Amino acid sequence: MFSEQNLRRTGIIAVCGLILAALVFGPRVSASGDQDRPRSTQAKPAATPTPATTVPARPASTAIPTPTPQTQRPTTAPTLGEPPPPPRLKPTPTPTPPPVIEEGDILRINAELVQLHVRVIDRNNRPINNVPQDDFHIFEDGVPQKIETFTREEVPISYGLAVDTSGSLRSQLQSVVDAGKTIIDSNKRGDETFLVRFISSDKIETIQDFTDNKELLNDGLDSFYVEGGQTAIIDAIYLSAEHVSEYRKGNEGDRRRRALIVITDGEDRNSFYKQEQLFARLREEDVQIFVIGFVNELEKDASLIRKSPREKAVNLINRLASETGGRAFFPESVADLPQIANDIIRDLRTQYVISYNPTNKAQDGTYRAIKVSVDQPSGSDKRIALTRTGRLARKEGSSTVRPPTVRMPATRPGKP
Repeated sequence: MFSEQNLRRTGIIAVCGLILAALVFGPRVSASGDQDRPRSTQAKPAATPTPATTVPARPASTAIPTPTPQTQRPTTAPTLGEPPPPPRLKPTPTPTPPPVIEEGDILRINAELVQLHVRVIDRNNRPINNVPQDDFHIFEDGVPQKIETFTREEVPISYGLAVDTSGSLRSQLQSVVDAGKTIIDSNKRGDETFLVRFISSDKIETIQDFTDNKELLNDGLDSFYVEGGQTAIIDAIYLSAEHVSEYRKGNEGDRRRRALIVITDGEDRNSFYKQEQLFARLREEDVQIFVIGFVNELEKDASLIRKSPREKAVNLINRLASETGGRAFFPESVADLPQIANDIIRDLRTQYVISYNPTNKAQDGTYRAIKVSVDQPSGSDKRIALTRTGRLARKEGSSTVRPPTVRMPATRPGKP
């Protein structure tokens, strides 16, 4: 049997063994058996972390992954920058007035092309529609000019119909209205018309402004009525031609033909403008004027100091037509009006549009005479070319001085 002393030694050794085993195996058992308990700081004394409360955690959205050298990426997501300003087309310089520009034409910068509307007829006043470009010859102040553009295609027409509704046309008014409707009914796609009735200078009225609506135009003609007053033909033509000339002016590529049809007895009694002021203005415009003159009722007798009213009216009407490349008609009776209306329609439709670059570049405000001739092939009818007789060269750096304007009333007064 062990002695008491031996038992005590054995007990001490056993206790020491247990303590040693706890020290050696205790941490491993804790780490494997209780994962929620933090590890003892005695296991890794050199790697003690800083307490979590002293360093704020980085938000997950701003965490920056450590890139590898092979796949390095930007640290921020790419975004589109501000869009560039939209591209702008540089306008192509165009001459003044705008020329007829066809595919393949050479655009001349700072060149003032002069455009002409030319009718070619035979001695019986029948149109000739098959004249080639090479048969035309243009002269300005007697100097040959080179043709830049040429076409005989049908183009839209902008025209005015101005009717004298003074007492002198009382008996013809209904026939005049019917003739006007014949002309308007011939309008084709793109054609536009405006209506004016005139008596004295303060009664020059726009009944219907430019429109392609035939119903509105015919209704406007039906509203015409006779009214007393001193006829102001020159004023009416001055204002109406100006309105035609300015309509759609400057539109790029515009090749429309412009005309004014006037129906009157031809006797001017009290206009603000003088004849020379009217013709000076018409030389600035490319407006053909067609006049139907009922002059038979005018006084034929003249005196030593003045021409007869009829002679003055005929001279004015013929000059208006010849200087603008239009045409004058002198009906014997209202029965002639339907045929005259058809002749005007034919003349408006059968024309050549020709432009040239003038050799005289001086902008001195002088008048330049224009003449167009056509070759005469053997064995054919005589060819006669009709167009405006000249143009006015504008002064450089200044606009044309005009006399005070007579204004057109916007609306007509009610019928009496």
